[in-house]
Amino acid sequence: MNDVITIGEAMIAFNPGSTGPMKFVNTFEKKIGGAELNLAIGCTRLGLKAGYISRLGNDEFGKYIKTFARGEGIDVSKVEFVDGYPTSLNFKEIMEDGNVRTFYYRDKSPTLTLTPESLDEGYFQQAKILHITGIYPAIDSANIAVFDRAIELAKKYGLKISFDPNIRLRMWSKEKAREVLSRILPHVDILLAGDEEMDIIIGEKDPKTIIEKAKELGISFVAVKQGDKGSVGYQNDEIIESPPIKASKVVDTVGAGDGFNAGIIYGILHDWPLERTLHFANTIGSMVVGVVGDNEGLPYYEDVQGKIGEIERIER
Repeated sequence: MNDVITIGEAMIAFNPGSTGPMKFVNTFEKKIGGAELNLAIGCTRLGLKAGYISRLGNDEFGKYIKTFARGEGIDVSKVEFVDGYPTSLNFKEIMEDGNVRTFYYRDKSPTLTLTPESLDEGYFQQAKILHITGIYPAIDSANIAVFDRAIELAKKYGLKISFDPNIRLRMWSKEKAREVLSRILPHVDILLAGDEEMDIIIGEKDPKTIIEKAKELGISFVAVKQGDKGSVGYQNDEIIESPPIKASKVVDTVGAGDGFNAGIIYGILHDWPLERTLHFANTIGSMVVGVVGDNEGLPYYEDVQGKIGEIERIER
């Protein structure tokens, strides 16, 4: 049985060979990206079992992604290759302070061949959590029906639904994001959102107000991500403000939120107290920003233990 399954689009991510505006960068390194795949990688590195539902182009890039995911221990039995749809790409621009802009090339995405009928009911029966993000429905409005079916199956078989809005305004407008994602909130059990994203969806940015709105919708766990200000969480009528973990150096912020999400899911599945879960997730986020790449910085469980002082790491 998988602890968590997720559905989304994986891409080849081209990282720049130097910092600064992309128009002046001459070399790029091939890596792998995609928020949902990053989440799955983050979970398996912590020791959880994760499954990934997707479609990839039947090309060298698609084969590379599937091989990589399999190597990370992810169940890729529901990842298929399709002809006539090239694997999606993105190019990153990284500035000296670690801020990143992403340029997408994902027209005619292979995930457009996923349909509600292609989702395997049995796969949902053998999982504990369905993790979804706002990226997948932003790719194309046709994906919303697949999203709805995934939520329906998760509810049918008692999975908890974990949701990160992950709003990408390069992909759709604030108005469209609000329209689609506000519909999803009443079905969510675990909300993992940035304060600015919730401002777009419900018009509220204050973490405690967001938590009150989420409680009204029946959401049982909330973690409001605030970047370098830490996070605020809610569970079992308890609200905790968890301070940030200072990163040794910020070189690339991409993937930090996905790592945070993996940490939260790990804590929930292990019935940890809210305070420990938030601290664990904050620590992972701070570790990810110190490594260039979308998922290269996602740590293994023992790495996090060493960072928070639970075990002693001997370096030499």
